[in-house]
Amino acid sequence: MSVFLWGVLPYLTLLLLIGGLWYRRRFDQFGWTSRSSQIYEKSILKIASPLFHYALFAVLGGHLVGLLIPKEWTYRVGISQHTYHLMALVVGGIAGVVCVLALFALIIRRRTNPSVFAATTWNDKGMYVVLTAALVLGLVATFFGGERPNGEEVNYRDTVSVWFRSLFTFKPNIAAMEAATLPFKIHVVVGLLLFCILPLTRLVHAFAAPVQYLFRPYIVYRSRGTRPVQGSSWQTVGQKRTR
Repeated sequence: MSVFLWGVLPYLTLLLLIGGLWYRRRFDQFGWTSRSSQIYEKSILKIASPLFHYALFAVLGGHLVGLLIPKEWTYRVGISQHTYHLMALVVGGIAGVVCVLALFALIIRRRTNPSVFAATTWNDKGMYVVLTAALVLGLVATFFGGERPNGEEVNYRDTVSVWFRSLFTFKPNIAAMEAATLPFKIHVVVGLLLFCILPLTRLVHAFAAPVQYLFRPYIVYRSRGTRPVQGSSWQTVGQKRTR
């Protein structure tokens, strides 16, 4: 089971993620959307949605720093383990709590507003369950995942981070992940499950950055009843220039 969870599942998740994104892009471009429900209700959405997204960016940033940067590097720049742990608890904890509260607000809005709830599919409901579980378990791991039941302290940068970086060399350090505490193990499994289903849900819009918007030509807006300026080459579509 350990070999499958920490040696096979990560690559299977990556395969499903890339394959799912390719399939949606190739055969379901019109379904590649967040399926916004702003038309039905926006008083709660305009507050909860930005809070959720900004807090989620902070959470993801914290994950990247904690997983990709070895603790030896932070030691070299003068950040001790105690300082790093305190920063993770304060900054990561605040971002995680805000993210969860904003998500709960979005779920309550979706459940209590009849029009929004009618537009909610079973796919959306399953996605919300997995997303909520991943965020809540992340908070549990942050605040309570640093100790074993016998009181022994475990640093996730010696376990989960080492395992995560070993995936890039295609030599998964299964022993490092086995040494992690149970809250982190559960959080990792649910996180991998979230990435597996991501291409099949509305979360796919996270991979739809409008890069082409930066390079598109300018759009010329003209009043319907305005005559062309004398000597100008611009003309209203379908209108012939007269003497």
